[in-house]
Amino acid sequence: MRTNRDQRRRGGLGAAAVGVAALGVGEAIAAASGDSLIDTIGRAVTDIAPVPVVEAAVEAAGRNDKAVTRAMIGVGVVASALGLGALPDRVRTAAVAAAGAGGGALALRQATRSGTALAGATAAAAVLDAGLRRRPRGLFGALVWAGAGIGLLAAARRGQREQERRQQELVRTVGPMGTLGVVPEDGLEDEPGLAPLVTANHRFYVADVNLRPPRIDPNRWRLAVTGMVAHPLRLSLAELADDAVEFDAVMVCVHNRPGDGRVGNARWFGVPLANLLKHAIPEPGATRLVTRAVDGYTISLPVEPLRSGEMAGYLVIGMNGEPLAPAHGFPARVFVPGLYGQYAGAKWLAELRLTDDSHVDYWWRRGWPPGPLWIPPQARIDVAAPGRGAAGTATIAGVAWAPPHGVAAVEVRIDEGDWLPADLGVELAAQSWRRWRLTVPLAAGEYTVQARTTSRSGEVQDGVDHPPFPTGPGGFHTVTLRV
Repeated sequence: MRTNRDQRRRGGLGAAAVGVAALGVGEAIAAASGDSLIDTIGRAVTDIAPVPVVEAAVEAAGRNDKAVTRAMIGVGVVASALGLGALPDRVRTAAVAAAGAGGGALALRQATRSGTALAGATAAAAVLDAGLRRRPRGLFGALVWAGAGIGLLAAARRGQREQERRQQELVRTVGPMGTLGVVPEDGLEDEPGLAPLVTANHRFYVADVNLRPPRIDPNRWRLAVTGMVAHPLRLSLAELADDAVEFDAVMVCVHNRPGDGRVGNARWFGVPLANLLKHAIPEPGATRLVTRAVDGYTISLPVEPLRSGEMAGYLVIGMNGEPLAPAHGFPARVFVPGLYGQYAGAKWLAELRLTDDSHVDYWWRRGWPPGPLWIPPQARIDVAAPGRGAAGTATIAGVAWAPPHGVAAVEVRIDEGDWLPADLGVELAAQSWRRWRLTVPLAAGEYTVQARTTSRSGEVQDGVDHPPFPTGPGGFHTVTLRV
């Protein structure tokens, strides 16, 4: 009995090692052109997983969702190798072949199309089948296979980083995109711990369904304006920059629960969509503007509000005086201040296509409402600490947003007491966030502090807690203050 258990344990260890080696081979081949087999599988899982599963994963992983997804794919491949290793040879060969064909099909999807990922999936399946047939002998054999796989994974990552470095060099060749100029001030610069008025590019949140941004050559890239238009357009980055304007605005992810960091404020550089539509001249039946990314991902917007100015949309090519970073949508993305990020337009833009109401967006197919989904007023507490100036006081400060109308008031409540008005910093723009601060006398003790915002349209922040799906999160940001 014990001998059988030991044999099964060694067999399982060998199968897991083969799984690591197969994954390493597949990833190394895909990385030859900067692609990733792991990311290809991860994108497919994101696209087909039920919404409750995706929502639970986002909630658990937070801003580390991409790293967690990659780790889960790796664990899944190793677990699959363990399961396949327990099958009879003939059945296992057929199952491995099916898995390899599935991986190849994923590599050929429009969202992740990659010849090297296809080759990587094929090679990984071959290594998996051969390795499970021969099965590494003993602990040393398993370590050799696993070590080889880990080495190949490390080499693949180095190759992918080199491709990322080359993409960054291409981005830098574009030069400045707008100019941040003098950093704006709002009168609250002396408050330590308070979020800056403008979020630095490298600290700005990233949220999308891609595990890795696509590689795009700005010299060859052109934006196509097509579909139901009288004058189709094809524009380079330089041509777009000639008509671009700067504007300040907050961007918010639909998964940004009260107090979270999936929100940032920036000075953007882009072309008003109303101007592009004026040049293209939509046909009478054109009701939707489809923003399509290079990988086929789409988000659409209603045409008439964009043309009339009721909805101020932009084709953005710069952020805080620099070109967009690859993670933020280089070379261009669409952004509508006031709409949640996943409703505001695609990143890595390839095309603006005018069409009718027959178009179905990516998120609609995934179960989200058609939208557009507007951002409600919300306040975040960044500072809750004993006052620095006078004994027996406390300072509470943070940021608030209510785009596109602007923040009219921020109020703070302590231990379910009355709402107290906070002082507001100078407004950068109605569609950007606004900093605020309140100093209150407090005796020693522990307090529960909440904040809420009212917009200029009269809308008061919703204090009822509810999850992001399907209309965005609700509730007050609540912190504990110890004096």
